[in-house]
Amino acid sequence: MPHRNICVLGGGGFLGRHLIHRLIERGCTIRVPTRRRERVKELLMLPNVEVVEADIHDPAELEKLLDGIDAAINLVGILHGRRKDFVRAHVKLPHKLLEACRHRGVPRLVQISALGADPASASFYQHSKGEGERLLMEPGRRHDIDITLFRPSVIFGPGDRFLNLFARLLRLAPVVPLANAGARFQPVYVGDVARAIDQCIDAPDTYGQTYNLCGPKVYTLAELVGLVARTLGLRRTILGLSDRASYLFAWLMEFKPGPKLMTRDNYHAMKVDNVCPEGWPERFGVATALETVIDYLVEEGPRRRYDGFRAHAHR
Repeated sequence: MPHRNICVLGGGGFLGRHLIHRLIERGCTIRVPTRRRERVKELLMLPNVEVVEADIHDPAELEKLLDGIDAAINLVGILHGRRKDFVRAHVKLPHKLLEACRHRGVPRLVQISALGADPASASFYQHSKGEGERLLMEPGRRHDIDITLFRPSVIFGPGDRFLNLFARLLRLAPVVPLANAGARFQPVYVGDVARAIDQCIDAPDTYGQTYNLCGPKVYTLAELVGLVARTLGLRRTILGLSDRASYLFAWLMEFKPGPKLMTRDNYHAMKVDNVCPEGWPERFGVATALETVIDYLVEEGPRRRYDGFRAHAHR
């Protein structure tokens, strides 16, 4: 039976916005919980989307959110925080969601984890993601709920916080110090991840499965930053830091006010290659090459604002 009433936790985030548009296109009704409605204003005007103010970490509120729902998708994830913050988001929340699905009779659950998730990792991020996976996929805990787990590499695309971060840095300075410059990634396009999630929801062959999601090509971090610079038409010197200097740089960045550029937890995570030897799963079609869509970085930069100014001035 098709799952058409779907609750998307983390639906106001980068991946969530892309996924929700796909789900709407095939006639699904979407419920998106958020702490504050003003954070997801762009979702309020979409058809068949219900935005509900709720605390998803409260078991009672979480159960209420699942009333009338036949599939739940958990996209919630954090990159920075204290150890207890990672445990709360990546371990406790998936377990609470599983219990809420059991209590409300929701038969379908899709969990977005992360490539490199490992309970033995020195990174709190990867450790907590691995613990969350373990709790969800243990046979004794599933309660006859059909679960699919996705482990994407770093996700790129319009509105991302990965390549756009480097684009902002490259615009600011002629020399860019780069920690963990040799770290290897296999970035995956946000549209491909959204497509895989969408295609799995009603597909019994994906029940109980775990899929690693990567793009078609492996890059070092230095290569990715160099590609961003060339796309923006910038000539920049990328200064790869030594291992000791990378750790010190990450530590210093933790004192930076506002959004974090890097932390020691990120440093530990990047010590392990973020790649998929098996490549993109054929089950979900063909993966998009980064070079074919990277021009979105130009559109999201200053040029996009200038175009807006010109249109406003009727030029």
